[in-house]
Amino acid sequence: MKLRFAIRFPGVNPFPSMSILHRRRACLLIFLITLGLTFVEAKSPRPHIVMIVADDLGWNDISFHGSNQIPTPHIDSLAYSGIILNNYYVSPICTPTRGALMSGYHPIHTGLQESVIVGAQPYGLPLNFTIMPQWLGKLGYRSHMVGKWHLGFFKSEYTPTRRGFESYLGYYQGCGDYYDHTYEANEAFFGYDFRCNASLDYSALGQYSTTLFTNRAVDIINQHNAEEPLFLYLPYQAVHSGNLPSGNPLQAPSSYINRHPHIHNKQRKDFAGMVAALDDGVGAVVDALKKKGLYENSILMFTTDNGGPANGFDGNAASNFPLRGVKATLWEGGVRGVGFVHSPILQKSGYVSEQLLHVCDWLPTFYSAAGGNPSDLGGTDGFDMWNMLSSNGKPVRKELLHNISPGRRSGAIRVGEYKLLVGGVNMNWDGWYPPYQVTEDSSRLYYDNPAAKNALFKELTETSDRRLTAVRKQMNVTFGSAVKVNCGPKPANASTNCDPRQSACLYHIPSDPCEYNNIAATNQGVVSTLTDRLDHYLSTMVPPANKPEDPKGNPILNNGAWVSWLD
Repeated sequence: MKLRFAIRFPGVNPFPSMSILHRRRACLLIFLITLGLTFVEAKSPRPHIVMIVADDLGWNDISFHGSNQIPTPHIDSLAYSGIILNNYYVSPICTPTRGALMSGYHPIHTGLQESVIVGAQPYGLPLNFTIMPQWLGKLGYRSHMVGKWHLGFFKSEYTPTRRGFESYLGYYQGCGDYYDHTYEANEAFFGYDFRCNASLDYSALGQYSTTLFTNRAVDIINQHNAEEPLFLYLPYQAVHSGNLPSGNPLQAPSSYINRHPHIHNKQRKDFAGMVAALDDGVGAVVDALKKKGLYENSILMFTTDNGGPANGFDGNAASNFPLRGVKATLWEGGVRGVGFVHSPILQKSGYVSEQLLHVCDWLPTFYSAAGGNPSDLGGTDGFDMWNMLSSNGKPVRKELLHNISPGRRSGAIRVGEYKLLVGGVNMNWDGWYPPYQVTEDSSRLYYDNPAAKNALFKELTETSDRRLTAVRKQMNVTFGSAVKVNCGPKPANASTNCDPRQSACLYHIPSDPCEYNNIAATNQGVVSTLTDRLDHYLSTMVPPANKPEDPKGNPILNNGAWVSWLD
């Protein structure tokens, strides 16, 4: 002890008026305090960030939005005690959302605005964009990814471990079989698609992807050095359809499917099992954070990548009801995203955020929360929302572009409270689709099904309500009231009063979230203002990066697997 403090205070007695005994006691006290300070410093000075993405989860597929069919207690618990994002938007399909999430740039500025990467199309999120794990790496974060990539793999430099992630377990394509991990781009292009880091991983064969990804995420958390900040990106495969047209689109272990005896429709029941597995996964990740001691200094964000493929779209049984439309459309059901933020370090929580947010805001928001200066990111399209969210402050964003699609000659924009749709908006899937419930819903549109109006349906609905209440009682948490959309009365001409292929349609979203009432004719000044803003964005747009499928990428030429065929 003398030697230690002789070195620390060379040539100086730090306690000149104390006896030797008292000096030794004082030195011991300082030493113990020093150990305590060292222990505190061993915890990361920056928050751990866990970003969970559900694939194709619809607005009405979680119980905190009022679904009485599918209980999501773990998700609900986090949402109610965090910040429910009630005015939050994503892109209508997978690749554009994921590109915006990673880069902070709108898809019209990355070339990802048109469709998704399919099979052997040789393009991806351009390499000139620095993405989230690379930016967070500058702040000392250790970044890991588990799940779906869908941002290009034709050359290895486009893949996760070459773009800032230290480790990767998952698949490169947009979907696939949940058990054998094959991906069918079409009947001629079919192959295995599962990796550990950059290598094909056949040990995953036969294992359900949601469980695989949850277990890997938990392992990463358990093995993480708490002295360093963690960024965990966990984009689940659930609840996207499996392989089409040849495969089984809706897959879940029977133990999860059987949790929903009140749902008589097979497709919706299978889909509910997929959601239940996802919900359990979210709960397991949070439990791991708590057991590791990371939870109190963590930020957890949950989002869907787009609206749900409802009513059989893509072979799926999701639901966005009562919102209009489905995935791949610019109606609210395609772009209004399920999302929440949960964190013990928030100044305010337990509220519903009505501030406007877009998926490209997450990069500057997390960079700011991590202690970085968002101005370092350059001219991204996103806004730093951290202080606003943490304090429930004044809105930062006043407008957002939903998308401009050159191929479809369509576009949609939100400015303030108004939304404008123009051009070739998808009118084949522009309805309002309640979730499947009775058996006949698999072959007939739900809202045209007489069985939905009879006593049987009422009985099934009441059974669903009782099931949801029972599951919630099993959770030792307090749940809030469901955050539901209030549509108001539906006019008889709701389906016919808008055809954006003929003329622009305008909706006042706060009072008409279900897009019943096209008010363009009586608000031409607003139409003109929003059209000007849409034209502004059009003037900044880069050409779509899409490329035709390259026959050399066919798995049949690459030992039956999807690989970076242009390396």
